Amino acid sequence: MTINSSSSLSPTLADKAPAISAVPSSSNTGAAPLVLRIVLAVGFAHMINDLIQALLPSIYPMLKQNYGLTFTQVGLITLTFQVTASLIQPWIGMYTDKHPKPLLLPCGAVFTLIGVLMLSMAGSFGWFLFAAALIGVGSSTFHPEASRIARMASGGRFGLAQSTFQVGGNAGSALGPLLAAAIVVPFGQPNIAWFCIMAVVAIITLSRVSNWYRHHLAAGVKKGKAVTHHNLSPGTVKKALVVLSLLVFSKYFYMASFTSYFTFYLIDKFHVAVGDSQILLFLFLGAVALGTFFGGPIGDKIGRKRVIWFSILGAAPFALLLPHANLFWTGVLCVCVGFILASAFSAIVVYAQELVPGKVGLISGVFFGLMFGFGGIGAALLGHLADLYGISTVYAVCAWLPLAGVLTVFLPNLKH
Repeated sequence: MTINSSSSLSPTLADKAPAISAVPSSSNTGAAPLVLRIVLAVGFAHMINDLIQALLPSIYPMLKQNYGLTFTQVGLITLTFQVTASLIQPWIGMYTDKHPKPLLLPCGAVFTLIGVLMLSMAGSFGWFLFAAALIGVGSSTFHPEASRIARMASGGRFGLAQSTFQVGGNAGSALGPLLAAAIVVPFGQPNIAWFCIMAVVAIITLSRVSNWYRHHLAAGVKKGKAVTHHNLSPGTVKKALVVLSLLVFSKYFYMASFTSYFTFYLIDKFHVAVGDSQILLFLFLGAVALGTFFGGPIGDKIGRKRVIWFSILGAAPFALLLPHANLFWTGVLCVCVGFILASAFSAIVVYAQELVPGKVGLISGVFFGLMFGFGGIGAALLGHLADLYGISTVYAVCAWLPLAGVLTVFLPNLKH
């Protein structure tokens, strides 16, 4: 994530104007250096944030059994989390583009801490909704500012920084089900409280990142007018943003079928144990983390549009085969789908930031918000579909979503 001292300092401006390093330097020329420790710190905090998020769907089978929840109620819990994690993000990004708030990151992590503690003690559907909402608020305050800081500390290697930041989140999403299977499922709901330790670590880490951010601002980063590197008309930019939004919709609507219901699908179709289903979910999420990591740097070299083409449309053949595969090939195909599909998001975010320079927080908030929002809507609708027609129907329907990747043809080529 890159940190802008103000909304008017765009990452694209730094490409042409004298760069400002993370640590004040006597030299006023040359490219700003990559501040790896900050990129890694926000990636680590992202891992904890998304690990806690992944805890929620990982314990759905336990909550469904203990409290008699329906698939629709499970979907509503996800929807509550995703809505609070999505609707606030663009507003936070837009505000902090103009008024940077270094302390916002650790403050958001406090909401996550309270939400985890409440989740460990909740005893009814309503309290589960409230706990999920608090975790969502913590996530919504984290993503826009953390993405900004990663970009600011990137030294111009925007795809690498965004992928490093994003892969931290994907790693957390992959570890969440494993830790839930090891800590929560065998020993019960109160053991969710152990995850409070991770939330405290995130608060400490983000406090240090905020100090770097504050010192960076105090170093006298000047306001400047954003420079557009492309000659696209405003109408073309708007159309491109709509296409990107549709691609995010297809990607995260399909991803919702895995994050919320893959364990149910495996248990229903192949009669595997809960622990075994969590392992396969871990394989899928681990593949997502690897795909995310490679997508950004490759986009830096060959172009974001090519990565988007390959990522979303390239996952279609594997997605179409998955509902008809046996257990072994289901594991293989879910890894292929996760790896290919995940490589797109870093490229989409950086591509959008280049379309609208100077609005890093707003663009990050919008696209992370869309990610959570579409995921939440997808979880709720797919849960209702599973109640009506069975969990296997969910995967038969969602298998067609990656074909939306053909919309990439409408994206303009950006010259770097």
